[in-house]
Amino acid sequence: MNNQESVWEYPRPPRLERSQKHIKIVFNGVTIADTNNSYRVLETSHPPVYYLPPEDIKTEYLSKTDKPSSFCEWKGLAHYYTLTVGDKQALNVAWSYDNPTADFAPIQNYIAFYAAPMDGCYVDGEKVQPQPGGFYGGWITQDLIGPFKGEPGSWGW
Repeated sequence: MNNQESVWEYPRPPRLERSQKHIKIVFNGVTIADTNNSYRVLETSHPPVYYLPPEDIKTEYLSKTDKPSSFCEWKGLAHYYTLTVGDKQALNVAWSYDNPTADFAPIQNYIAFYAAPMDGCYVDGEKVQPQPGGFYGGWITQDLIGPFKGEPGSWGW
């Protein structure tokens, strides 16, 4: 593929960039997010994390969780959401920043989702693979070249 991106060419500290790619998320048979107006965070060794505007998410399915907030040295303090659609629930499956750092101010209140618990997360129609390891929230598409942080042996990268 000529348009492949190596995650090893992504910057550190990470960069925020606008994305007009079509993002769709399906959970328990329901499309919970559908947008062409997202941001993606690019960081060395990580596949992109997509942050979606709340107006393009069916937020009635989300509730803030009791999980303690986590702190990112680049973005600030995150809080988590549980997703409930019908009889299916995914705990701490999404997160957002109420007061991100100045460099990440455009994603204030935008929401990112872990791909693994979903029926599918799609970028321009391609079903993504979740970033390995279960800790990070990146989405892997065919146009990305790794290796990716989260794979066995990568914790110290």
